[in-house]
Parts: sequence; C-alpha cells; structure tokens
Amino acid sequence: MPASATKSLRAAVLADSDTRWKWGALTANRIAPEDSDIRLDGYLLRGRATPTARQLDEVGVRADALHEVTAVQFLHAMREESYDILVLALVGGGVQAMLHGLGRVWEDAAADRAKRPVVVTGYVGVVYEKLADGLLLRHGADLVLANSRQDADRFRAVYEGVGADAGSVTEVALPFLGGAAYTGEHDPRTVVFAAQPSVPENRRDRTYLLNRLVEHARRHPEREVLLKLRSKPGEHTTHIEELPYQKLVQRLDPPANFRLVYGHMGEVLDRTDLLVTVSSTAALESLHRRIPTAVLTDLGVREALGNHHFVGSGCLASWDQLDAGHRPVPDEEWVSRQGVAAGGGAYGRAFDTARARIAELLGRPGGLPPLAPYYTPVTAPGYLPGLLARHHLGPDGTPLPGTPAAGKEPGPVRQIVRRAARGAYRHGVQRVAPVIRRMGEL
Repeated sequence: MPASATKSLRAAVLADSDTRWKWGALTANRIAPEDSDIRLDGYLLRGRATPTARQLDEVGVRADALHEVTAVQFLHAMREESYDILVLALVGGGVQAMLHGLGRVWEDAAADRAKRPVVVTGYVGVVYEKLADGLLLRHGADLVLANSRQDADRFRAVYEGVGADAGSVTEVALPFLGGAAYTGEHDPRTVVFAAQPSVPENRRDRTYLLNRLVEHARRHPEREVLLKLRSKPGEHTTHIEELPYQKLVQRLDPPANFRLVYGHMGEVLDRTDLLVTVSSTAALESLHRRIPTAVLTDLGVREALGNHHFVGSGCLASWDQLDAGHRPVPDEEWVSRQGVAAGGGAYGRAFDTARARIAELLGRPGGLPPLAPYYTPVTAPGYLPGLLARHHLGPDGTPLPGTPAAGKEPGPVRQIVRRAARGAYRHGVQRVAPVIRRMGEL
C-alpha cells in the first residue's frame, strides 16, 4: 500500500501478566483497520504477575514503548496521552476498575480532548469458569471480544439476561493461532504435555500427571517426551503456581528422552506429534494446526479442571488410551464453533468484523459517548466500591486520598522494597501457603 494511503494509528495495551500482554498486543495488531500504520504502547500493571524481562522476551511481542505502571499512573497517562485504540488485557476486576477510572478521567478532560479511544477487552483463552461474573465486569467496553461463535452466543445471552446492552460483543478468534499445518510424524516422534500453573492445583494430582508423563517416556524410549512449562520458579503468569513441576520432577529419575522445555508455544508445536493437556489453550493452538491433540480425562471431566469445555470435541482421552496408541480425532463441527482449524483463509477473516466496527467508531462524528458499565453505584452498591478500592479508586472512579502521585517514579529505596515485597509474596504463595494448607488438612 502506498505510504500516502496509510493512516497513522496509536494503540495502547494495559496488561497484568505475560499471557495477557501477548493476547492484548496481538489483538491490537489484529483489529487495527487494515489501512493503518500502528504505533503500539504497552503498559504493564504492577502486581504479583508483572512479567519479567525473560517472560516478555519469550512472548516475543514487541512494543514501540513499554512502561510498568500502577492503576493510578495508567489513568494519569491516559489523561495526558491521546490514543485511537485501548486494549484492556486484565482480569475482570481490573477491567471494571479501569472502565470507571477512565470514565472519570475522560469526563474531567472532556473540554481538552476531541475524542476518547475505542476501548476493547476480552479473554486470553478458553472461558470455562465465572462466565457471568467475568463478563459483567467487562461490560462497558466498546468491544467485548469473543474468541469463537460459541463464546459470542454465550456472551450475548448473559448480557441480555440481565438487561445489559449486548451490542459490544464481537466475534473474533484467538489472535495467536497460526503456524504451519501438521504434515506427519517427526523423527523422533515427539509428545508434548502442556502444563498449566493452576490446573490441577493439588500436589497429588500434579504428581500423578507428572508420573504418567515420565512413565510414557519410559514405555517409548524412541520418542521425545517434553514437559512444556509456562514459567520458571519465582515467576508468575496469569494464574498462581504453588507447586511448580520443576520442583516435583526433582524427586523422580526420568529417562534421557524426557525433558523440560520453555520458550514460545508455537515453536514447540512445530515439532509436536501429540499435544497432551488437561485444559490448556495450547490445545486450541494445536487443533488449529491439525496436530493430534488429547485432553486428559484421568482426573475426571470437571468444571474445576476446565476440561469440560472440550466435551464434544472428540479429543478427550486417558493416559492408558494414549499409552496403548490411541490418537483422538477432533469433531469438525466442534472445532469450527471454536474458531480453530478453519480452512480456506477463514481464520484470516475472523477479525474483519472487529476491524470494521473500530473503523466505524473511530469515524463517528463528535466522538464516542461516555463509557457505560453495567455495574454502577446504583446496580451494585455492595460490590463495586470494593473492586475499585483494590486499585486505589473511590466509588466515583477518582484516586483515593493518600494514593502516591501518579506521575512520580519511585526512588531507589522504594524500588528495592517493592522488589523484596514481590519476592516475599511469591515465596509465601509457593512455599508457606501450601504448608499451611496441608496443616489444615490434618
């Protein structure tokens, strides 16, 4: 496209973990109108899961600028900066707090701003729990992205069921699907188990899965068996990991063909012949590439595990079946409703509706109306104030008294204290909390 036909577009992404940063940044690029030259600014919300430099490098998504901020600092930046698109890649409570905080910022700055950005939010993967809670916390954004036709139908049903406007629900697809289609077995044949930080959450079940994986490696010495890990001990992702597999495996004596691997999931899938998981979004990435995929039933098919989402997929299987040579065959209608394994370029068109809606909103005469979340001091007086207070915001979305100055960077001493506090928190999660829990079970 000639440079003269390209429109400059500024996008910002606020994320609270490595996986949400990946989703948010890729989504911003996917939904930007096609005739745009996008500049992407990243804001990482300071907290327990703020990604490390290693995690950001592993994600592999680059920004033109990257800042670590508190919620109040971010709101201050949104008062000073002008963006066309803002993607809120946060947990539901964080999205709700930002919607109210941004609403107040843009209300106060209305006289100084010609327009506000289009606000977009959604989910980083499979939505298998807290559907109503998470959706209503995201209500108020201009676009609430649904990663599949099935999710779009469910999202609209929830909003319409409580009398909220469902017009924001927009069907897209997971933005990180892609890679070469599977063409046949590699040498050596490679089996990959995609681990999850919090599923399952107890030592017994995690040890069981690890033992079965190691046993599979022993049964098949001609295969390469990989345990794909999301983070290293001490790091956090979207979910807290109390019992890292790295520590559990130290008690075993795995064979030489068993290895722990990190890195970009797409690169691991490039050499995968069988992807095994409990309920990881990696299963959808694998199915999209037509890689044989198994969702484990060993621990039951339960909502707490998230594998109930795959009922009807044709992918449910146990380790006994996999050890015996079974390879699940996915149900084509099911994968189609999930927005994966779509041929004929359908995946490339999955973001067309979102791009068109954003272009329409950006061109709206007089700018966009104020943000209007479903939750307000009238509809949720016993719930909303607590959500906002967690981000140091009052019931009206303004910073609470005593909140540190938004534009002031912490000094060296405060930075050291912050790092120590974060380390202490992670130590408590990974070491102290499990001990206390075990004591409570005595």
